[in-house]
Amino acid sequence: MAMVSEFLGQLSLNIGANEPTYPTVVPAMDFDPDRDAARIETAIKTKGVDEQTIIDVLTKRTYSQRREIAFAYEKRAKKDMISALKGALSGSLETVILGLMKSTPQFDASEIRGSIKGAGTDEETLIEVLCSRSNDELVEIKKVYKELFKKELEKDVAGDTSGNFAKLLLALVQTKRAEPTAIIDYEKIDADARALFEAGVMIKGTDVPTWISIMSERSVPHLQKVFQRYKSYSPYDMQESIVKEVKGDLQKSFLVLVKCFENKQLFFANKLNEAMKGKGAKEKIVTRIIVSRCEVDLKKICSQYKTNFGQSLQKTIMEHTKGDYQKALLSLCGPEE
Repeated sequence: MAMVSEFLGQLSLNIGANEPTYPTVVPAMDFDPDRDAARIETAIKTKGVDEQTIIDVLTKRTYSQRREIAFAYEKRAKKDMISALKGALSGSLETVILGLMKSTPQFDASEIRGSIKGAGTDEETLIEVLCSRSNDELVEIKKVYKELFKKELEKDVAGDTSGNFAKLLLALVQTKRAEPTAIIDYEKIDADARALFEAGVMIKGTDVPTWISIMSERSVPHLQKVFQRYKSYSPYDMQESIVKEVKGDLQKSFLVLVKCFENKQLFFANKLNEAMKGKGAKEKIVTRIIVSRCEVDLKKICSQYKTNFGQSLQKTIMEHTKGDYQKALLSLCGPEE
């Protein structure tokens, strides 16, 4: 039992309570965990493993349903389903399926942990996850991170990053972002836009703490209006100003933040497109986005992808991936619309 409870933990479904979701993976109708558990057991026992059945079942169930299947499997087979899947699968397909056996916050927490554990830091993953998640998502990730790894996310981030880059990530992890309100405060919008300009383009050097506090504490709708207003002060838009003012991981982090404030699904669509340019695919990035967003907003990411790149995400996946890994990704994306 230890393994199931360790991986599946508390059922965390409070994903961005203020944000509407656009999932591609929705609860299966006529759901029967015992029947699904029996199908998984047979698929694992089949000589050579029946990967197709594993894909058909687990990519078409939500996390809470997969969790029920895991408990039903354990009762039937007297062994842990996650361990059995680990033993039966390998490579990219294994990564996808084991990712699906975690809730969205657990998956995000594990990706963060993986990016800072051991020698060196995988800054790209750390930046993508921390700078693209909503306040509510970050609250959940912090809670789950502590449950899974018995460590505070703030401490781990602080121990693995430095300078203004660390200060920005820590400000995000402290989840002080204001909730959106129906009231539009034009004076505050103007003051923030002017403060961003005066802290950057207008002076020699950059007053980074001012940028950090505004971008980590204001609500997203407020910031969208601030960036519009900013253009009346600055000859550059916010993204251009960031490129001119700061460098390295700090620049990358601010850019991800601003892109996500402006259009989060477009940010992910662009990232998927980048990951599937040229021969093959950067599977780590593709897997991370599709697994982490399939119960959040992958439907909207797919439509944004098609609008932007003139062909569907599904078609791009077919061109750049293969085998069971491709089948699993396509199943998570759902049919083309």
